[in-house]
Amino acid sequence: MARKSRPSAYDYDRDDYGTQESPRRKSSKSTSLFNATSLAVLGGVFILGIGVGIGFSSAANTGQGSNVFSRESIDLNAPNPELCVQFGASAIAMDTRLFVTLNPFNVYVTQPTMRPGCILRSNNWSILEQRKLVTTDQVRECKNRLNTFGFTGKLEEQPQIDCVYQNDAAKNLFITQPGSGAPPSENQKF
Repeated sequence: MARKSRPSAYDYDRDDYGTQESPRRKSSKSTSLFNATSLAVLGGVFILGIGVGIGFSSAANTGQGSNVFSRESIDLNAPNPELCVQFGASAIAMDTRLFVTLNPFNVYVTQPTMRPGCILRSNNWSILEQRKLVTTDQVRECKNRLNTFGFTGKLEEQPQIDCVYQNDAAKNLFITQPGSGAPPSENQKF
């Protein structure tokens, strides 16, 4: 009479030739527990990785050549920052050149260079006149076109001063978002 074998914790598989292979544990609870544990560990590593990445990117943005991330940093980097904030507004000056060919018609644009600048309110142009940086003719011409002056570079050195036009068509779309407060007042015009 053949003896019945009791089931054991290990079950041995046999290959096609009848030889015994390594034992395999039969337990579905330990397999699902391993999957849940490994998923939890992987999720924790993922969240930790995101946190470390944000930390590194925040630390990297504080050095030279970093992104502009606040109005205060623009104000601090403006030429003559105390004068600029008191008598105008700090700005980012962007210089670019356009080339237009007519036959065939094409437009080419250079890569812009950005540097700190300052825009003076029209009632503060006397600062530039007192330092003999603009002539009365330049002031009259700029005033006739209802423009104002903007400059890059320190006033004590050789600044580049231009008569600039305020484009009222360029609206700040962040201000019109719900919950952002009232629209800007007229005193923000230069």
